[in-house]
Amino acid sequence: MELGVIVVIVMALAFDYTNGFHDAANSIATVVATQVLSPRRAVAWAAFFNFAAFLVFGTEVATTIAKDVVDPSRNVLTVGVIFAGLVGAIGWNLVTFYLGLPTSSSHALVGGMAGAAVARAGFGVVQEEGLRKIGLFIVLSPLVGLALALYISLIILWSFHRVRRVERLNRTFRRGQLLSAAAFSLGHGGNDAQKTMGIILAVLIAGGHLDPSADVPLWVVLSAHTAIGLGTPSGGWRIVKTMGSRITRLKPVGGLAAESAAAATLFFTASAGIPVSTTHTITGAIVGVGATRRLSAVRWGVARRVVLAWVLTIPGAFAIAWLAEHVVRFGA
Repeated sequence: MELGVIVVIVMALAFDYTNGFHDAANSIATVVATQVLSPRRAVAWAAFFNFAAFLVFGTEVATTIAKDVVDPSRNVLTVGVIFAGLVGAIGWNLVTFYLGLPTSSSHALVGGMAGAAVARAGFGVVQEEGLRKIGLFIVLSPLVGLALALYISLIILWSFHRVRRVERLNRTFRRGQLLSAAAFSLGHGGNDAQKTMGIILAVLIAGGHLDPSADVPLWVVLSAHTAIGLGTPSGGWRIVKTMGSRITRLKPVGGLAAESAAAATLFFTASAGIPVSTTHTITGAIVGVGATRRLSAVRWGVARRVVLAWVLTIPGAFAIAWLAEHVVRFGA
C-alpha cells in the first residue's frame, strides 16, 4: 500500500478521533448534567457503546459519504483531494472545539470533501442529489428530535402527574437514563464512525486497492469504531457545558426524553444511510424538553449561537479544504 494512501487513512482515523472528543461530548452532556453519572463514568459508558455500534448497524452511511457527495465517475477523489478534505474537516472541528461550539463533524466532513473536490475540478463534480438529501436532514434532524422529545416528555408528564414523591420518581428516571444514554451513544457510533469508513473506502478505491462497487472491509469498520471510542475519553467539557446546562436546565426525566428522542432519530437515519448530525439532533431534543416547561426555559441566545455555528459549518470546512487542496497541489 502506497505511503500516500496510508497517510490519508491515518488522517481519516485522526478525524474520527477528533469526532470522538468533539461530538461524543453530546453523548454524555445530558447524563452528566442530570448527575446520573460522573463525567469519568459517563465517558466510559459512551465510549463502550460508540465502539459496540458496529455490531448493530450496517455501512449505508459510509457508502453515502464515499459515493454520493462527489461524483465517483469523474475520478476526482484522488489521495491528495481526500487529504485536503480531511484537513478542512479536522480544522473546522478544532476551531469549534476551541470555541466550545457543538457543531457537526458530519457536515464538516461533507463540506471538506466538497471544498477539496471543487478546488480540483470545479462545482460540476458535486453530486446535487446527495447534497440535497444531506441538506434536507440538516433541517429535519433537529426538528424530528425536538418533536419526539416534546412528545415523549408530555407522555411522561401526563403519566406521572399524580406522583407526589418527586425524588423517588427522579431515582427511577436516573436508572432509565442509563439506557437512553447508551442508546444515544450507540446511534452516535453507528452514524458518525461510518463517515470515516466512507472516507477510507474512497481512498482505497482511489488508490486502486478496491473495486468501485466494493463494500467496506471489516478492518476498516473495526478501526473506525476503535478511533471514535478512543476519542471519547478526551471529551470536550466546554461542549458538555453548552449542551447540558446553557441551552436549558435538565432533570433526569428531561434527560431521558432528550436521549430517547435523539437515539430514535439516529437509529432511523443510520438504517436509511443518511449522514445526519448527532449534534443537531440532540440539540433539537434538548430544546423540545425545555419547551415543555415554558418557552422562556430555553436560552434562545445560546441556541441562536449554536444554530449560527451549524450554518457556518459546511462553508467553513469547505473554505479550509479549498485552501488546503491548493497548497497540496502547489507542494506537489
